[in-house]
Amino acid sequence: MKLSSEKRLAFVERALKNEASINSLAKEAQVSFSTIERWITLYENEGPTGLLPTKRNQSYSTELKLNAVHDYLAGTHGSLRAVAKKYRLRNKKQLEDWLKIYNTHRNFKSESGGSRMSKSRKTTLNERIKIVHDCIINGRDYGKTAIQYQVSYQQVRNWVLKYDEMGEKGLEDRRGQRAGSKPARTPEEEMRDKLAQQERRIKLLEMENDLLKKVSELERRRDLN
Repeated sequence: MKLSSEKRLAFVERALKNEASINSLAKEAQVSFSTIERWITLYENEGPTGLLPTKRNQSYSTELKLNAVHDYLAGTHGSLRAVAKKYRLRNKKQLEDWLKIYNTHRNFKSESGGSRMSKSRKTTLNERIKIVHDCIINGRDYGKTAIQYQVSYQQVRNWVLKYDEMGEKGLEDRRGQRAGSKPARTPEEEMRDKLAQQERRIKLLEMENDLLKKVSELERRRDLN
C-alpha cells in the first residue's frame, strides 16, 4: 500500500510529538520500522517537501561520500541513520552502499547517485611511482589517493595492480610500442595471472563480509549504549 505524502507527514508528526511509538505507527501504516525512521529523517533534513516523490536521484560529490564513510567507520559519529542524517542523505541505504563500494576499492560511479572521481590526466613515471607508494602506505585507498593527486580512481587502481605484478617496470608508459615487441606469455605466466585474479575475487568477497560484520557489531554496540 503506497501512502500519499500527506499521510506520511501525518505519521511523522505523530512520531515527533510522541503521540505514538514508531513500532505502532509502522504497524498502522503497514510499513517497516526503518521506513518510518527514513520518513522522519527526510522531514528533519528537508521539511515536508522531503516526503514528496522524487523524480531523479540526488547527486552527491565523491568528497561527501568519502567523508560520510570515514565518519561512520571512525565509530564516533553514531549509527548509520545518524551519519546519514548529518550528511542529509535520503536514507541510510545510500551510506550502506557507499560502505560496500569503499571497502571493496571500487569507484563511486555516477549511477549510484554522485559524480565520478577526477578525470584521467597525463603523469610522469616518477609521479606514478610516488602515487603508488603513497597509496600502498595508506592501505590502498584508491579514492583518497585519486583526490589527493588529482587523477582518476581507475588510474590509481591500474597502477597499483601493475606495480604488484611487475614492480616499477610495470609503471612505464608502453603506449606506441608494437604488440610484437612484448614477449609472448608462457602457459605458466597465464596460469599465474588466472590464479591471481581468482585470489583477488576471493579477497573482495572476504572484505565485503568483514565490512558487514563490522557494521553489525557497531550497530549492536550503539544499541547497547
